[in-house]
Amino acid sequence: MFIIYVKEDEGDLSARYQNTLDALSSLITKRGRFASNNQSHRFRLLFHYLKVLELEDAVSQMKIIHVAGTKGKGSTCTFAESILRCYGLRTGLFTSPHLIDVRERFRLNGIEISQEKFVDYFWCCFHKLKEKTSNEVPMPTYFCFLALLAFKIFATEQVDVVILEVGLGGRFDATNVIQKPVVCGISSLGYDHMEILGYTLAEIAAEKAGIFKSGVPAFTVPQPDEAMRVLNERALTLEVNLQVVEPLDSSERLGLQGEHQYLNAGLAVALCFTFLKEIGIEEKNCLNQTNGLPAKFISGLSNAYLMGRAMVVPDLELPEEIVYYLDGAHSPESMEACAIWFSKQIKQNQERNQKRSEQILLFNCMSVRDPSLLLPRLRSKCIDQGVDFKRAIFVPNVSVYNQVGSSSEVATRVESMSWQFGLQRLWESLARGEAKSNARCDSKGNGEDKSFVFSSLPLAVEWLRDNARQSKQVRFQVLVTGSLHLVGDLLRLIKK
Repeated sequence: MFIIYVKEDEGDLSARYQNTLDALSSLITKRGRFASNNQSHRFRLLFHYLKVLELEDAVSQMKIIHVAGTKGKGSTCTFAESILRCYGLRTGLFTSPHLIDVRERFRLNGIEISQEKFVDYFWCCFHKLKEKTSNEVPMPTYFCFLALLAFKIFATEQVDVVILEVGLGGRFDATNVIQKPVVCGISSLGYDHMEILGYTLAEIAAEKAGIFKSGVPAFTVPQPDEAMRVLNERALTLEVNLQVVEPLDSSERLGLQGEHQYLNAGLAVALCFTFLKEIGIEEKNCLNQTNGLPAKFISGLSNAYLMGRAMVVPDLELPEEIVYYLDGAHSPESMEACAIWFSKQIKQNQERNQKRSEQILLFNCMSVRDPSLLLPRLRSKCIDQGVDFKRAIFVPNVSVYNQVGSSSEVATRVESMSWQFGLQRLWESLARGEAKSNARCDSKGNGEDKSFVFSSLPLAVEWLRDNARQSKQVRFQVLVTGSLHLVGDLLRLIKK
């Protein structure tokens, strides 16, 4: 397959790349992400877009692993890609969201696509689609375009395997335009994006099971009974052989941290075993607990890497005084997993380091989340593990929904801080409730001197650094969570 690259703008690569990001941003419709009434219509348009881009045959011939789920789907895809790369396969990985730069969503052989290739592929797709737009057929929305771009990239780069992470839901997700994947996976299900997917686990499971295809094998992890029942019913209807896999043995070393990753790794192993078998590379002892995993599986699992999940990053200015613990958890279940991981990290650090430490929470979540389902779980699980936050900081995200590149400017203020003050009030009410139940109320007021609201993330980071300089005998261990956007904002900020 040959492609003529179109360079949209003269000048250096940086300028052309920024022009490309501006054009991509123009496809964002803020209402569209949360409007469910036109999902079906937008999904049908995807088949027209594939025809315009002359990708119908190429996509139908792709060997694809397709993964949906509420939490863990990105980690599962990352494990699977790393394993299959160890078998010498040329891999294409499409995930979301990105943290710093949109190119993170597209990996070729484990490496994000270069700026030059991204620019060329982007304009090739953008121009073709723009020429065919009309009142009836508008340009694809932001995520739909990115999915189409992924198909264009992977087809032209002639990858051996495509690993697709569903963006949202499954049934009407842009990645579900594929007709015959090799194998499908459903990671852990829970409550998220309920305004689109439904307010019960049964409704959510039905949307996720929308990626099942007739006769295509599928795997899932242990699910709540309500969700499992729906998955089984959908599998039976489509004659899908749906199997439940157990977590990988915890003795295996994983590249992604956290106990919950053994569940994702177990799903990835099952997906890869089935994929390799389907393409004629069979590992007979792959799932044999006696013989253990093949060496290539072990290597793939241990070398997997995914930015923004269970990351430990020292502050660049004060690496001995401030350490950030980054995890983009944003659902009730993932909050608990994050709390367990963070608490374990703190305990291990205390055993190795004699310096006194102080745990601080740096938090924000999107307004579509219910913080009353997030903060209590995070706080109580940490306390159960013996970790208590000394202070909590609430900030707005630096990035906004239409910032897609690493060159986005850091915002210093926002119009309203009402959401952050609401988070602070919730946190303080939790603290007061615990103090009262433990009969140890603080006469000074627990919340007032333990929680803070800053109008920007840069101001919060500067405040942390100022306090660290004044308290050199104390190491600040800062858990940054509640939103992948917040994690990306911090990484972008501290890398400047």
